[in-house]
Amino acid sequence: MDIAPEIHVRPGRPEEAASLSELAMRSKAHWGYDAAFLEACRSELTLAPEDVVAERVMVAEVDGSVGGFVALAGSPPVGDLSFLFVDPPFMGMGVGRTLFAAAVDTATSGGFRAFTADADPGAEAFYLRMGARRVGSVPSGSVSGRALPRLRFDVP
Repeated sequence: MDIAPEIHVRPGRPEEAASLSELAMRSKAHWGYDAAFLEACRSELTLAPEDVVAERVMVAEVDGSVGGFVALAGSPPVGDLSFLFVDPPFMGMGVGRTLFAAAVDTATSGGFRAFTADADPGAEAFYLRMGARRVGSVPSGSVSGRALPRLRFDVP
């Protein structure tokens, strides 16, 4: 019988910005992108220490190890889910669902009515399962000519 890992969500710390940025790169690499593509995405996937507070970063710890993080940027009424990344060794353990739920809780307590996410195409199905709906597409900020699905989640 498998025992589910203990997942604890806590606020991110500014001194974690570099390690969370590297986690985002590892998570993005999970989709099979080549090194040139990943390098093109690096600046968009990099958090500065001040971003950790400004974007309401929350970190999921899995049995004491950092398993992923999420960030809710912007101001009410509509925010931006600017980051949601799970470290590949922790994928499939419920970390993403837990982080998404934490973002919804943060949005609710912060007075948001909704938030959007410009998702990697490989992650779109995850967001749809979480209750988001596709509302269009947007150009990638990293790769010219590439479009990303824009999703919206209405906060209950």
